[in-house]
Amino acid sequence: MKKVSLLPADSYIVVNKSILTEEDKKNLINLYEPIIGPLPISLYLTLWGDLDRSEVMSKDFTHHHLMTFLKTKLEDIREAREALEAVGLIKTYLKEEKDINHYIYELFSPISAYEFFNHPVLNIILYNNIGENEYKDLIKEYKKPISRYDDYVEISSKLNDTFKTTMGNIFNNDDIKSKKEAKVEINSLIDFDLLEESIPNHVLSDKALNKKMKELINSLAFVYNLDTLKLSEIVRLTINENGMIDKDALVREVRKYYEYNNGGNLPTLIYRSQPDYLKSPEGDISNRGKMIYIFENTTPYDFLKSKYKNVSPTARDLRLLEYLAVDLGMMPAVINVLIDYVLKTNDNKLSKSYIETIAGQWIRLGIKTASGAMNQALKEWKKGTNKKSDKDVKLPSWFDKNTKPEEPISDEEKAELEALEAYLKEFR
Repeated sequence: MKKVSLLPADSYIVVNKSILTEEDKKNLINLYEPIIGPLPISLYLTLWGDLDRSEVMSKDFTHHHLMTFLKTKLEDIREAREALEAVGLIKTYLKEEKDINHYIYELFSPISAYEFFNHPVLNIILYNNIGENEYKDLIKEYKKPISRYDDYVEISSKLNDTFKTTMGNIFNNDDIKSKKEAKVEINSLIDFDLLEESIPNHVLSDKALNKKMKELINSLAFVYNLDTLKLSEIVRLTINENGMIDKDALVREVRKYYEYNNGGNLPTLIYRSQPDYLKSPEGDISNRGKMIYIFENTTPYDFLKSKYKNVSPTARDLRLLEYLAVDLGMMPAVINVLIDYVLKTNDNKLSKSYIETIAGQWIRLGIKTASGAMNQALKEWKKGTNKKSDKDVKLPSWFDKNTKPEEPISDEEKAELEALEAYLKEFR
């Protein structure tokens, strides 16, 4: 994804690629907002409001217009836009010029509730973000009413019963506006050549791995954190007598495998690293910049595992990570900063009450980035809010003790940073 500086004077127009209904607006709030947050939804509705009366295209606006309407800074608007792009609600096009850049934002409708609740990625993330009770309430809200026609016989007329045809012209109306829904795109995670090679000859039909099936397998790999060989084992269990892969059986078997190996739990976000739209620009080679890179590119599970000297964390600590990621909805990089901070300032112990106190404050402050979490941790330490009585407590290596994060760090801190960097390379 290309990173481009966004300025208030940069212009944009909005192009509507769909038809937005009241049901779509309800789905945006009920289904998408718990995943991407309120600001991206507000941005989407603001862009939709920028359209002309025919709801086809807007006039030219500057991004200062968005800053005024949304009452927020430009960096937040950029992050909100990238969140909308991630779930397929908008597509962005850029034309760079010397003084200002020009953007086109294409709007797409959210997918239907039926498609959302059967989506292999969005459905799981929604469940993880809102919890079981809220999820069940949403399901009830969207369930179709039961209609009984036991004593009725359908007598509806067919088209040719009512109308007769005559010779006439054939019209091509491809340019008529139609409803185009959001499409979630995931980078390729599966080596399909390897997957096919791992399945015995003549078992899998040449037509089995079509485009839709590959998209499903790739989505399952993302949601359930599975590699190519593990998925190939599960695929083999779901091939029918015609050599085709049974879609429903595949989803069922993948879920069963995950639940069996994870104590009956559904997948959580502890195996996810920071999403790209919340990462810092690369290129900062200071010690603080290196730590930010590690926080953003390591999953909470792997980061905690590195603290265990490459041994799997205890079940208790994994539940704590799950609580932070799923129940509190904290971003992966923020969890990593919190874990590092608490271990250093709390005698290498992960006290749940201590973590909850800090996590609650960071959530209320809306902290979603590694840099924001690090700044807040330092701010609170200087205020003494979380400070321990032990004056010799070891602080995190990324702490800006003298407000100069580029200053040299101790040999011990340098060794720790290098160890973390080496650990991260194992997963790249």
